[in-house]
Amino acid sequence: MRDGHRRLRSGLWIVVALGVMAGLSPRIILPSHPAAHARQAGSLAASAAQAQHRYAGMLAEIGKTASSAGGGAVAEAAAALAQSGQTETVEARETGVLFPSAGSGSAARTAPIVPVVRVAGSAHHPSVRPLRALRPADLLVVAPTTLPAAVLSRIRRLHGVTAATQLDAARIKVNGSLIPVLGVSPSAFRPFAARPTALSTALWRNVAGGSIAVSYLMGQQEKLPLGGAVTVVGSRTEKLTVGGFGTVGIGGVDAVVSDQVARSLGMPSGNAIVISSPHARLSTLISEIQRFLPNGASVSALVAQAAEHGAAGSAGALDVTASDGPGLTVPQIRAFLKAALSRVGMKYVWGGDGPAVFDCSGLVQWSMRQAGIVMPRVANEQAQTGPLVSLAELEPGDLLFYHTDPTAPEYISHVAIYLGNGLMEQAPEPGMDVQVVPAILGGTGFAGAVEVYPRVAAAVAAENPVG
Repeated sequence: MRDGHRRLRSGLWIVVALGVMAGLSPRIILPSHPAAHARQAGSLAASAAQAQHRYAGMLAEIGKTASSAGGGAVAEAAAALAQSGQTETVEARETGVLFPSAGSGSAARTAPIVPVVRVAGSAHHPSVRPLRALRPADLLVVAPTTLPAAVLSRIRRLHGVTAATQLDAARIKVNGSLIPVLGVSPSAFRPFAARPTALSTALWRNVAGGSIAVSYLMGQQEKLPLGGAVTVVGSRTEKLTVGGFGTVGIGGVDAVVSDQVARSLGMPSGNAIVISSPHARLSTLISEIQRFLPNGASVSALVAQAAEHGAAGSAGALDVTASDGPGLTVPQIRAFLKAALSRVGMKYVWGGDGPAVFDCSGLVQWSMRQAGIVMPRVANEQAQTGPLVSLAELEPGDLLFYHTDPTAPEYISHVAIYLGNGLMEQAPEPGMDVQVVPAILGGTGFAGAVEVYPRVAAAVAAENPVG
């Protein structure tokens, strides 16, 4: 249940004029005992009226100060939605919402789409063993330098840990974009990848043979040449063949190379550990691991693929309670939405985080920063910044999350900002600008909506050095 402050503001939506109110009847939850109604109805009504006044003032101010592009886009999208006679989902697809034809549901699981090219010498690479079992990636340890072998040994002995392997992690440039990259032993790491990617033997043979595998979305959106060469810059520069598009599904990681290639690029050696612990209580396991990590090392939950509560791949942070709140205040929401709407019409660029170019999560992070809120960088981490919200309780300023990657059906790969009145703002894809469109609320690609708790958001940001 959302906190009382938020409930008193619910039902008030941003509409065409960004200041004209619709549905001015807050959803007030009264006590069930009849005798309590008379005692509390008056005070609740007064509180609701105050909240309504503050929120109306906020929207009126946004309407006056947001860019004409932002206000006009809201008006146009609302008018189109009202006049089209189409469902929100159909209208949203036609106006550019990322929503894959494949990427979730049984079809994606039975027929995974992992584009791979035949690379000379890799078809029978002896270093790639057959996949025997999948290992959900639940936790990631990252340090600035090599982790001692004793750390991996201790992690493997912890109760609830079923598998763990060491790898390399760094942010390096691929064709000019600075992205998180992993250097791995293909046979040891393959079971931890997202299911369709893990099943692609050809992709891992290519990686073992010296190619780079990049995430499906980066490959498609950046138009990287499958089978062609990209320039990869660490402390040294290499030309690598793109051997496949397969999403790893770990903390925004967009590319994987072999540990030998990682050495040639000058990436840190063995500075990360991925852990599978599907039946452990992750918060308890994190506390145990933190006790023996060296200075500078951190451990975080990869809950976008391995939720401790609820279905894998759904939005919403682990074990969030009212004590972790509250959510954003009215002034913070005012600043957040004002900043976001001021970016309408600006270009989408992969990895863009403002102030003039954005990808989907970069838009959220930059806009929140203008409100003084610290957010993690990528969508699947932003999905952990507060509690899951039911569609009946959606309010402006909540975040909407989606599965858009057919190579990782349970990976949260897109985020949008809910504006109310059935509308959302997003940075969609290359060739398109930041836009206001009808919101998709539900369906197989919808991962859920989240109310951001600033304290939780700051903690997630601090715990995700790779993303």
